[in-house]
Amino acid sequence: MDGTKPAMESNAEETQDEGQESKGCFECCIKCLGGVPYASLVATILCFSGVALFCGCGHVALTGTLTMLENHFSRVTSDHATLAMVIQIFQYIIYGIASFFFVYAIILLAEGFYTTSAIKKELQSDFKTTVCGRCITAFFMFLTYILALVFLTIFGFTAIPVFLFFNMWNTCAAMRSPDANITSPDSICVDVRQYGIISWNATPGKACGATLGDICNTSEFYLSYHLYIVAFAGAGATVIALIHYLMILSANWAYLKSAVSTHEYQDIKTKDDQDLEAEARSKEGQNSSSYS
Repeated sequence: MDGTKPAMESNAEETQDEGQESKGCFECCIKCLGGVPYASLVATILCFSGVALFCGCGHVALTGTLTMLENHFSRVTSDHATLAMVIQIFQYIIYGIASFFFVYAIILLAEGFYTTSAIKKELQSDFKTTVCGRCITAFFMFLTYILALVFLTIFGFTAIPVFLFFNMWNTCAAMRSPDANITSPDSICVDVRQYGIISWNATPGKACGATLGDICNTSEFYLSYHLYIVAFAGAGATVIALIHYLMILSANWAYLKSAVSTHEYQDIKTKDDQDLEAEARSKEGQNSSSYS
């Protein structure tokens, strides 16, 4: 019986130590999770998704559009040479957009981590933000505002190919519809020259009747049309992400400014309290000397 008591005590101590370790790990996890800027994380995921959809789908859709034009609307290379050059420039711009936003989103996420920890330490009076830190937040806020306007413009321009392909899609759907009652399908045409995509001298420049129906059934048209829609949605998601970033940066800047004002008030109050305390002590010293 006496031998079992030390064993029971050692087991109890081990259980207690394990409980303390698990509690310490749990508190550490909660502390780490509390320092995660969830708003910035959501905005970063949305930005990555939007830019990936816009850049990936837009690049493939532009290639498919050029192939479709070369096969059906402009068989002479010189007639669409300018368009081919513009598409190639747009594809290079897409490469730059993808690279830039990948780096910029990571920088904004890191800034979110920094600001979240700085605000918490400010509230605990363990840390004071610097003017440089607040200026960096203001700079990112201004840059994000400019990028939001730029991508809003890109979002608007992305709607143009969606509109053009939608018109072709509706025309082909009307030709295939049994309720359309079209007596001469060859009179229904789509002339891409009127949109300024290719020159007026391009041959054939337009597609009518059965030829137009065959174009709508090609994989280039079907894939490019749906990829433009996805790229349009991706551009919209990127605009939403940038607006989300802008709200986060504005809130962080306001919190930092408020924390600085609070610290300045506390410093002034502490200094006044110290002055009052020193004055009270001097009066007490004078009174004690007069009594003596």
